[in-house]
Amino acid sequence: MIQQRSILNAADNSGAKKLVVIQVYGGSKRKFGRIGDVIHCVAKEAVPNGQVKDSEMVKAVIVRTKKEFRRKDGSYIRFSDNAAVVIDNQKDKNVRGTRIFGPIAREVRDRGYLKIASMAVEVL
Repeated sequence: MIQQRSILNAADNSGAKKLVVIQVYGGSKRKFGRIGDVIHCVAKEAVPNGQVKDSEMVKAVIVRTKKEFRRKDGSYIRFSDNAAVVIDNQKDKNVRGTRIFGPIAREVRDRGYLKIASMAVEVL
């Protein structure tokens, strides 16, 4: 459950290291984000020569959460950290980085982010 002011790791090589959530998209009353949701973030830490700079506002997709996520078959999946992948915009769903680090959940692929799923090392 990702909410406003949550701190996430960047799971790609776009240049951002830490992302702080400003807003979870999906309505004005929406408080929490789960795997596959789009969020608006600020890059709090970034590498000096990356695409994303310090204090830059970006959109990202949540790919890992510590809070367990119930699947349709009744099983649960959870990860050891909260992580997101920086994207250009919601419509194109293009990733700003060229590599994805760590495993991602299958729900990201089901939501239509096929590029993220194909670049990931492991899809669980």
